[in-house]
Amino acid sequence: MDQSREARLRPVRALSPRREPLIRLSNGAQLAEGVTPIKDLKLKGSSTVLKRGTVIRNIHLADDPDEIEGRTDKVTGLVLRTEFLKKA
Repeated sequence: MDQSREARLRPVRALSPRREPLIRLSNGAQLAEGVTPIKDLKLKGSSTVLKRGTVIRNIHLADDPDEIEGRTDKVTGLVLRTEFLKKA
């Protein structure tokens, strides 16, 4: 058997799954579902205040690794900085 054919027949290692970037919250904990603000936050473009302890759900990463997108019971489409969040 010719070497080039032998090289093509070797099994290919499975590609490692793409790792999500490690996102840390204000207290150093890793980002997880269900986070809360560490202080009251005024929302830009709205008169609403996001109170401390409000649970933010349906979290996913935004384009910037220091920001997440999520929603609360009253407000959807929130973009928040991870430095103002902690685990619920």
